[in-house]
Amino acid sequence: MHSNMIMNTIRFATLSRCARVIAGLTGFALVAAAGPLWGAVSSRVEVRGAQFIPEADIQRTCGVEAGVPYSDAELRDIEACLMSTAVFERVSLYRESDALIIDVVELDTRPGRLSGALFYDSQDDVTARLSYERENLFPGVYGALEVSFNPEIKRLDGRLIWDDAFGEGLDFGLSVYGEHLEYDDRSYAQKSIQIEPQLAWRPDDGIRIEVGMGVRQYRMEGVEPGASPLLIDEAISLGEVTAPYLRFGLQLNNLDGDEAVRMGYEASLQQFFWNLGTDDILSETRVSGRIYVPLQPRTRLVLGLRGGAVLGMDGNSPRAVDRFFPGGEAFRGFAPRGLGPQDGDDVLGGDYYLVGSVELQRQFELEHGPNFLAGIFADVGTSWGLDDDRDGLIDDGWHRRSSLGVSLTFDVADIPVSLYVAHPIEREAGDESQTFGLSVSARF
Repeated sequence: MHSNMIMNTIRFATLSRCARVIAGLTGFALVAAAGPLWGAVSSRVEVRGAQFIPEADIQRTCGVEAGVPYSDAELRDIEACLMSTAVFERVSLYRESDALIIDVVELDTRPGRLSGALFYDSQDDVTARLSYERENLFPGVYGALEVSFNPEIKRLDGRLIWDDAFGEGLDFGLSVYGEHLEYDDRSYAQKSIQIEPQLAWRPDDGIRIEVGMGVRQYRMEGVEPGASPLLIDEAISLGEVTAPYLRFGLQLNNLDGDEAVRMGYEASLQQFFWNLGTDDILSETRVSGRIYVPLQPRTRLVLGLRGGAVLGMDGNSPRAVDRFFPGGEAFRGFAPRGLGPQDGDDVLGGDYYLVGSVELQRQFELEHGPNFLAGIFADVGTSWGLDDDRDGLIDDGWHRRSSLGVSLTFDVADIPVSLYVAHPIEREAGDESQTFGLSVSARF
C-alpha cells in the first residue's frame, strides 16, 4: 500500500547524498580488507517499523548489506543518508545478536487518495466505481470506502483497520458491506447489508487468521409471478432476516514475483454461521486456492480450485439468496448464473459447488509492443444439491460440466485488459454458455 510518490522521493531526492555515503563506505571496506576488522559483522539485516515503504527498499536505499563490518561511524552515516530522504521521522541503526537492525519511524506523507474507475466485463457489463482510501485516517488507522454501481448492481464496501491494535501482529478491523442485486436473468432481486467488527492475527508474513462477529440484514424481493414455485415459496418464508453471525477465516500466501511471473501458492478458507439466535441458522463454507508451478523461464502451470457448501443446521433449508451460482470468471465457458439445478427458465443455484482449473501460461515480451501473458486452460466442475427438489420434479444431482479455452492478459496505455475464449465440452440441457469473456478497467 505504498505510493509511487514516496518511492520517487527515496530514489531521487537522496541520490547525491547517498552516492557520497556509499563511496565513503566503500573506502572503509577497502581499509578494513587491508588490516584488522574493526566493525562487527552481522549475518542478516532486519528492518523494523516500516508501514508504508517496503522493507527491501529501505535496506537498498543506502546500500546496507549483511556481512559487511560496519563501524559505528558508518552506521551514523547510513542513518543520515536515510534521514535525507525526508520520509522518516527517526532512523536508528544498531546491532542485536547476529543482526543489523534498521529501526525507522515513517512520516505521514500519504494523503488520502480519491479515484474513480470504469470497468467492463462480460459478467457485469459496465460498472462505475468510486473509491477513497487513506493511511492514518485516524492515528494508526487505515480507512477505505468503495462504491460500485450499474443498472443491475449497487455495492458499498467500507473498512477501518487498526494494525497491531492489541500487540504486534494482532489487528482490529471494522467492515460495512451492502449490496442490491437485480440481474435481468433472475426472477427476483436481493438486498443485504452487514456490519462486522473483526480481529486478525498475523503470526507470519504468509498467514492471516480472522475472527469476526457481525449483524446481517437480508431479503429476497420482487419475485416475478411466473417464477419457479420454489422461488416464490422461498421469498415468502424468508421475509426479512436481521440476525448476528460468526465468521472464521484463514488465508495462506507465499507468492513471489509480480502478476505475470508470480510463483508459489495462495489459499483461503471462510466459515460463516449465519442467522444466529433464529430458527434459520445456516452454515456456509467457502474455499479457494491456487498454485503457480514454474516450468521454464516465463512459463508456469497454474492449478486452481474453488468450492462452497451451505447447509441448514436446524432442519431448515437454504434459499436462492444463500446458494451458489458459478459461471463467468468462476467457471469459464458458462454464463454467470448459467448452470446448476433448474426449474423451467429459472436457475436455482446449488447448495454445493466445486470448480477446478488447469492452465498453462507463458509470458511474451515484444520488442515493439506490449508484453502479454497467454494461456491455455481447462475448467471442470458443477453446482448441485437442493434441500427441496419439489418431490423429485427438479433434478439437483451432480452433473459434471467442463470447458476448454485460451486466455490473454496485457496492458494498453496502462489500462489492464484480460480476456478469454472458452467452449463448453460437457454441459447439460438448459445451461447458458458464454464463449467470450472480457475485462477492462480505466482509472481517472
